[in-house]
Amino acid sequence: MPLGLVLAASLGLTGAVTANAQDNTPAAKDAAKPAAKDGEKLSYVVNTEKNPRTINRVKREIRAAKGKIVTTYAKIGVIVVHSANPEFSKTIRAVDGVDSAGATRTAPLRSATTTEVGKPKFVKEPKASLAASAKNDGQEPLESLQWDKRAIKADKASKVDEGSSRVTVGVIDTGVDDTHPDLKPNFSRWQSANCVGGKADTSPGAWRPYDPAEDYHGTHVAGIIAAPRNGVGIAGTAPGVKVASLKVSEPDTSLFYSEAVVCAMVYAADHGVEVTNNSYYVDPWLYNCDDHGDQKAIADAVGRAIKYAQGKGVTTVSSAGNSAHDLAASEIVDSTSPDDSTPVERTINPATCPDVPNMLPGSMSISATGPEDNLKSYYSNYGQGEIDVAAPGGDRRFQTPDAPAKDGGILSTMPDGDYAYLQGTSMAGPQVAGVAALIKSKHPRATPQEIAWRLKAQATSVPCPEDFDPDGKGTYAAKCTGFTGNNSFYGHGLVNALAAVTK
Repeated sequence: MPLGLVLAASLGLTGAVTANAQDNTPAAKDAAKPAAKDGEKLSYVVNTEKNPRTINRVKREIRAAKGKIVTTYAKIGVIVVHSANPEFSKTIRAVDGVDSAGATRTAPLRSATTTEVGKPKFVKEPKASLAASAKNDGQEPLESLQWDKRAIKADKASKVDEGSSRVTVGVIDTGVDDTHPDLKPNFSRWQSANCVGGKADTSPGAWRPYDPAEDYHGTHVAGIIAAPRNGVGIAGTAPGVKVASLKVSEPDTSLFYSEAVVCAMVYAADHGVEVTNNSYYVDPWLYNCDDHGDQKAIADAVGRAIKYAQGKGVTTVSSAGNSAHDLAASEIVDSTSPDDSTPVERTINPATCPDVPNMLPGSMSISATGPEDNLKSYYSNYGQGEIDVAAPGGDRRFQTPDAPAKDGGILSTMPDGDYAYLQGTSMAGPQVAGVAALIKSKHPRATPQEIAWRLKAQATSVPCPEDFDPDGKGTYAAKCTGFTGNNSFYGHGLVNALAAVTK
């Protein structure tokens, strides 16, 4: 599920389940089971030892259990399977060499419908802006509206180093409209693919959104990262680097299932992508618990993909989420999962029920800030020891940017040549992905671990606010803990693009 699109009316993102705080009501137990009956086909991930003999033997057992193998990622021991056998998970978990196995969804393999938690606010004159020339001061036509780039000093960084075209950021999302005039110059086709279903489709245009009117999230994210300084529209955080599209969202639903995410991460790693941006959580569970067979298998499969990518030099940047949750708390109430069938309220412990991929090892977690003094956005998740750095994600409800910007959201590219404001940690993550690309450009041999260290060491420290209660009614009230330079709201601070290119 994308982690942008948040409007004042709704947050829409929550959750987690833990072995220590599982909701054991009958309704919760029923909701935790796959919705498969005989004849209803589900998708599964089977996680095995990476030994070829074990994988081949497990494949035989999968076929015997009425499973159809979609693809095998032997390098990480993940097999994607379709099956209509309601006993498939139970049967395969008992096979020697299988570490975990489970359904990646609770609804059968067919399209469903979901509703957006927010809509974009379009810039009224985008077409006229396309024809405008850059100002004498070197700004892009719409750059004066980008308060976010000034907040992280990306405008100043561009005067020193715009980033290298040899560095690519993979946008794992709803697809990217590479025909947009503010994305086309920096788009990498050969590193792009459609991973929906778990197997990469590299046919021309497969990486584009299914429906530009609805699946705009990835295009917006791509512009935040790398819209070039070409006299058109806006400027990205790293306007000289490349972006690739790794589409993972299901048609009609925009749900992000684990088999597609695994495919995207492995594809990125095998095709020279240096940074991936992950502005979503893996559906259908907002949090995936160790004591739940299906959820454990989902987290295991994605965790293996992150580890593999990291070993191939990929830095994984993830958005922290828009539920205003304290990810370091001992209990969180999730009332949104599973989001592909009937949600049931559950109480979980995020220590044993991580948000995937955000809380997995090897993934950087990014919280969101608004335009007023870098204050945490009302919707942004937080947590001591859970947030690495913060970045502008917007706050259209409680914070107002300085003129001439008219909206507290983040302005970026949209399909069909448009531009619009969105808000969410989805918009904060790509700011950091862009800065990570600048660091990689300046230090080509830097490992993902070193890039993460530099991002945190170079961040601008932000102290805890004395009080955080945006609406004065306690709706989003939160307690910031820690100290300047390492606290629950901002982690090590606000990401700094200028430091990335000068230090």
